[in-house]
Amino acid sequence: MNITPKFSGHDTFPLRYGWLHKAVNLLSYKGNSEKNADEIVRDAIVALGVGRNMVNAIRYWAEMSDVLQPNPESNSRTALSIAPLGHFLFNEDAIKGNADPYLEKTASIWLLHYRLNANDTLLTSYRYFFNYCNFQSFEKTKLIDEIITNTTALTGVEAGKQSTIKKDIDCFLHTYIKKNHSKATINEDHFSSPLAELGLISESSSGYFVSELSERKNLPTEIFAYALCDFVKKETTDSGVNTIDFDSLLSKPGSPGRIFRLSEQGLSHKLDEASQLEGGLITWIDSLGLRQILVDEKVKNRPEYFLEKFYGNEYAY
Repeated sequence: MNITPKFSGHDTFPLRYGWLHKAVNLLSYKGNSEKNADEIVRDAIVALGVGRNMVNAIRYWAEMSDVLQPNPESNSRTALSIAPLGHFLFNEDAIKGNADPYLEKTASIWLLHYRLNANDTLLTSYRYFFNYCNFQSFEKTKLIDEIITNTTALTGVEAGKQSTIKKDIDCFLHTYIKKNHSKATINEDHFSSPLAELGLISESSSGYFVSELSERKNLPTEIFAYALCDFVKKETTDSGVNTIDFDSLLSKPGSPGRIFRLSEQGLSHKLDEASQLEGGLITWIDSLGLRQILVDEKVKNRPEYFLEKFYGNEYAY
């Protein structure tokens, strides 16, 4: 696995509601899929009425969440196109998809959270936290120190300046923590980040944060099943088997247990629910110390099946 540190690119702007939708429709409506990133930025400044730094942040979050991707049909290394997930959730011009362009479903936010953190090519502070960090309560300074210490082991290169890591962690925490505002100060920032709605991290006091493992009762079973099959597909590509052990599913980097911050009991409950979805596509054994999960070849090769079942749209681009 080759992983590269990336602790910048968002210009310190947390993800906001509406940004991913805007990014997809800017490419769709403006015919920008054949343009390079600099040209798209210039168009976006005009179309969205925001500054260059915010446009950079919109592009950053759209690419990091797999909503936009490098254009495979362009000779330009910086050309962008709408990724399958972008079509499926956000593209209002698409014949298929358009499942939840305004992120009205909590399921869509869980799905974006998974895609944002399941990528194992670029290491960010949030990807480190959700894949490698065992803290359930922490101070920001401890997280900074751990990321700096462990980045070299994970990537083979140094993390970089402490000030850069701090800014990336600040942006990560602002993206995932719901803000408390008085009624008198409610503004756009009050509704800034959809990921804060998941309740994965909270601030108990200034500089002290809590992220407990739990059952995640508001995580839809179909989104969990999609993540499970996607993880099994990645883990078993070379072996060709269709099984995964419980402990890997609970704690291995990239696993649903890690990314969704599930407790052991929470993972067991989600597996029970997933096994009841239909037709035995996901089954698991918990007997005499043996805990194995079996995924049918149909959904192992195409995890998007569960997204189509949940949204009632075809994931095909």
